[in-house]
Amino acid sequence: MSIKSDRWIRRMAESHGMIDPFEPGQVRSVEGRRIVSYGTSSYGYDVRCANEFKIFTNINSSIVDPKAFDERSFVDFRGDVCIIPPNSFALARTVEFFRIPRNVLTICLGKSTYARCGIIVNVTPLEPEWEGHVTLEFSNSTPLPARIYAGEGCAQVIFLESDEPCEVSYLDRGGKYQGQRGVTLPRT
Repeated sequence: MSIKSDRWIRRMAESHGMIDPFEPGQVRSVEGRRIVSYGTSSYGYDVRCANEFKIFTNINSSIVDPKAFDERSFVDFRGDVCIIPPNSFALARTVEFFRIPRNVLTICLGKSTYARCGIIVNVTPLEPEWEGHVTLEFSNSTPLPARIYAGEGCAQVIFLESDEPCEVSYLDRGGKYQGQRGVTLPRT
């Protein structure tokens, strides 16, 4: 296993459509306005949050159950800024659509700009031959409302390439989140 560099990421994005849309450099400002950066970094790719969100609410006094998730526990919101209530969370998705090669696994970590504000970005690994928009979870661990910016960086994907392809990929086993588009809720 080896961690892949910016050159490898650019080559795979351009020749294999691994990331779409793809930004070959690091974008730190748009129209003269500073943003949370996105694009290719030294050993990873900083993804952007799209403008569609599902904000958790407990108006139905539900129990959070991954085997029987109540979709009414979320309020749908579309906009450039999402406000997450204190001690709550929201789901979003990446702007980028990923196509992970058979011999690659990714790990995704939240960006330090959000972490330093008590906002935790959680993403599970992107497995070999998985493709889709990545569902992002933003947890607001603070007692105050938290702001998330659409169209800006929120997490970094790190690519690990194996010496050999896996025997059974996510595609081979018919993974339940294969090809997901938009913000995707839990499935069993």
